[in-house]
Amino acid sequence: MHRIFQDFIDSLASAHDLASFSEAMAAASSALELSCFAYLALPGGLERKPRLISTYPGEWTSHYLRSRYELIDPVITRALQTAEPFQWGIGMSSIRGSSVQQQLLDEAAQFGIRLGFTVPIHDGHGPIAALTFATYQRNPIFENFVKSQARVLQLMAMYFHAHVRRKLANGRDVDGIRLSPRELECLEWASRGKSAWEIGCILGISRNTVAYYLQNTKEKLGVRTVVQAVTLLAAANKGKQN
Repeated sequence: MHRIFQDFIDSLASAHDLASFSEAMAAASSALELSCFAYLALPGGLERKPRLISTYPGEWTSHYLRSRYELIDPVITRALQTAEPFQWGIGMSSIRGSSVQQQLLDEAAQFGIRLGFTVPIHDGHGPIAALTFATYQRNPIFENFVKSQARVLQLMAMYFHAHVRRKLANGRDVDGIRLSPRELECLEWASRGKSAWEIGCILGISRNTVAYYLQNTKEKLGVRTVVQAVTLLAAANKGKQN
C-alpha cells in the first residue's frame, strides 16, 4: 500500500495535463483493484461546466455532461451535504432521491456503474469536488477495502484535487500566451492524437465547439496549424518540468 501511494504522489507531481492526471489515478486505482473512477469538480457558476476526469465509459460521461446531470445527481447532492466518504448503490440506502434522480442511477447502471465509494472534497477554496471509485456489482473485496482504507482513499482524493486545482483550474501560459482552461483542454487532448470529434466526446461538447477552441488557440499563439500549437505546448510543458 505504501509503495502504491508513493508512486501515486510521484505521478501527481509530474502530471501537467488532463491525460496525465487521469493516468496517475487510473494506475493507482488499478493497483488497488478499484476498477473505474470519476473526479468531478463543480464549477463556480451555473453557466460553466464541471471538470470531469474519469475512466468511466466515454459515452456515459459525454451524456452526463451534455445533460447537466451534476445538477441532479444524488451522489453529488449527498457530497454537497457531507465531508465524510460514503458508499452507495445496489442494496444500499445511503442515497435516496426523486424519480428523476433514480432514472439517472438506472442509466449509469447500464454502463456498469452500479456501486460506488465517494469522497467529498470540501477544501475551502471554492465549489466542492468529489472523487468516486465505482464497480459494476456487489463485491465483498471492494466493499471491505474501501471501508478499511477509507482514510487513505480520502487522502488520495485530497492530493489529487489539490494538484488538479493548482495546475489546471485557471488556464496556463503557452509561449507567453494565456490560454483559457477549455482551450488548454482541447489542445492537450489534440497533443494526445485525439481528433476534434473524439475530444468533443471526452469533454461533452460538439465537434464544432472543439474546432472553435482550437482555432482560438491557433490565433492566440500566432500559428497556422494545430500541430504547431501542440509543439509550443510540448515546449512549455518541458520547460515547466525542468
